[in-house]
Amino acid sequence: MKFIKFLLVGIVFGIVLTKSEAVSWYRIYEMFHFQSFHMFGIIGVAVFTGLIGIQVIKRKNLKDITGQPIVIPDKEKGFTAYIVGGILFGLGWGLVGTCPGPIYILIGAGFWGIGVVLLGALLGTYIYGLLKNKLPH
Repeated sequence: MKFIKFLLVGIVFGIVLTKSEAVSWYRIYEMFHFQSFHMFGIIGVAVFTGLIGIQVIKRKNLKDITGQPIVIPDKEKGFTAYIVGGILFGLGWGLVGTCPGPIYILIGAGFWGIGVVLLGALLGTYIYGLLKNKLPH
């Protein structure tokens, strides 16, 4: 029963992404061709909202659901890992036409072909888990 709130947040998230057309392959196509500001606006709002949220958590010393303080460690300084990761993420997003968030939304909307993308994402995550200790971080 305690997971109902997470299910409800997921449903609202799916509705918002669908209604804002963030799951639309055509909108993603427009973004990668710099033909429309639509997706850049959505991403910009998400980044700004996250920035504000993280600052509130850090400055107000907020606690999680169990009463423990939320600790957000600083990221390591680096350049190469972010560039390589960003390129791989962007290539995958451009080739597939969706980022990981909307995969479940698209399956829920009846686009069954995206199941192949979900299997690829799960397989890639599993392989990363196996190789994580051998990769330079």
